[in-house]
Amino acid sequence: MDIKKIDRNFVIKSASDEELNFYSVKDAPFVVDGLYWFNEDKEFVRIKTDDRHNLSEGVSALADHTSGGCVRFKTNSNVVAIKATVLDNGTMNHMTRVGSAGFDIYVNNEFKYMAVSADQSDKIDCMPTIRLGNEEKEITINFPLYNGVKELYIGLEKGAIVSAPSAYKIDKPVLFYGSSITQGGCASRPGNSYTTMISRWLDVPVINFGFSGNAKGEIEMAELIASIDMSCFVMDYDHNAPTPEHLEKTHEPFFKIIREKHPDMPVIFISRANECDLPATVKRCEAIYATYQNALSNGDKNVYFLNGKDIYTDEDRDACTVDGCHPNDLGFYRMGKAICPIVEKALKNSNIL
Repeated sequence: MDIKKIDRNFVIKSASDEELNFYSVKDAPFVVDGLYWFNEDKEFVRIKTDDRHNLSEGVSALADHTSGGCVRFKTNSNVVAIKATVLDNGTMNHMTRVGSAGFDIYVNNEFKYMAVSADQSDKIDCMPTIRLGNEEKEITINFPLYNGVKELYIGLEKGAIVSAPSAYKIDKPVLFYGSSITQGGCASRPGNSYTTMISRWLDVPVINFGFSGNAKGEIEMAELIASIDMSCFVMDYDHNAPTPEHLEKTHEPFFKIIREKHPDMPVIFISRANECDLPATVKRCEAIYATYQNALSNGDKNVYFLNGKDIYTDEDRDACTVDGCHPNDLGFYRMGKAICPIVEKALKNSNIL
């Protein structure tokens, strides 16, 4: 059965070159955020190829995924359409294709619609049926969480004005380093990743360095992150550390590399949000907390700690994940609500926000 034949709400309308003008987001006045090196090479990647030689094969491959990336602009067009080519069709067993390989579109910070391949190919051609009005508005289009972008074109009504977006409240990004959960698995669409929620709620730029199964506190990654000019660092790789002993061995050295290059920057430590009562999870949390306590003992006043046990809360805790590990939208919302106040406090205490 083809659901589109019995429910027209599932039909994805193709964008027409006759109705719209299409623009490459690589050109001004469009602004691509969340991909730190984009302006150097115009590639939609989280880590540029030249910086991957010391990184693991898994991190290098996942660096092509565009989690945390977005394009922003202003327009008075009544329609905003998308034509894109992604790396592959993005089909996953436990995640929607909109989340893994699609885009979602926000107008004045409010979700309006999504764009994903109609035929499960690597081509996205989406003409929305919703009309946005002809007043000037801020547009944010979030990139796929578990896929890469080769090309992206924005379709606007002919004669419409397009201009640069408003600036964020702060210039330097908040950088999140962590696991598949940090990367965004398994949000139903990109805007529901907790890092993107925090960006939207605080009006701050973010960089998402979540690497599914592959962020393990490597020294080479710490050195790369330390080279980035950021406002705040969130360290959340508990899930990817293969054992509590690995976490004990790598966590504090990783932090010290970041702290050496950024002596006054706020750093937030987070432990895993599930399986919190298991002995191994308790031991992991203790290792992370030890890094925090040692920093405080050494006079560091810009460190913060969040016990993952407090993230999902007790109410319907079992409803927060897809598979017992990866959050669904409810889980990501609760992550955002738990982490956002700490990020906000850290930025305010440092007179950044």
